[in-house]
Amino acid sequence: MRIAIASDEPYPVVEHVRARVQARGHEVIAVGALRDGAEQPWATVAEAAAELVARGTCDEGIFFCWSGTGISIAANKVRGIRAALCADPGAARAARVWNHANVLCLSNRTLANDVADEILQAWFETPADDQGDAGVALLLQVEARQHDKAE
Repeated sequence: MRIAIASDEPYPVVEHVRARVQARGHEVIAVGALRDGAEQPWATVAEAAAELVARGTCDEGIFFCWSGTGISIAANKVRGIRAALCADPGAARAARVWNHANVLCLSNRTLANDVADEILQAWFETPADDQGDAGVALLLQVEARQHDKAE
């Protein structure tokens, strides 16, 4: 798979995650500080990376900012993105099963490498499940209604 990995700031945990994703055999497309090495606005980084996923250039994304909250909010503004802020493996599994999340959002500030490894294992080893289909269908209806209102 092609995975967009994005961060607004360079942090060691982001490099750790990149190495782990590559070790799993995935191709990493670097966005933001991971690509350029310099701090960038989290909303801009989220939009650029989310567009890669929404257009199908990347299959999924892993996005970072200081708390993980801002980048997840910004990513979810891009139609077709279901970004989930996950602080533990259980949340990552739930995001896959119930929400069919296609973007994993993480905190640069609080994430330790060993926890990152556990979250990545849960993320990559938990497929989307039909248990979440009804909820995702309703979410897509909300998205369509909001898009129609905006036009």
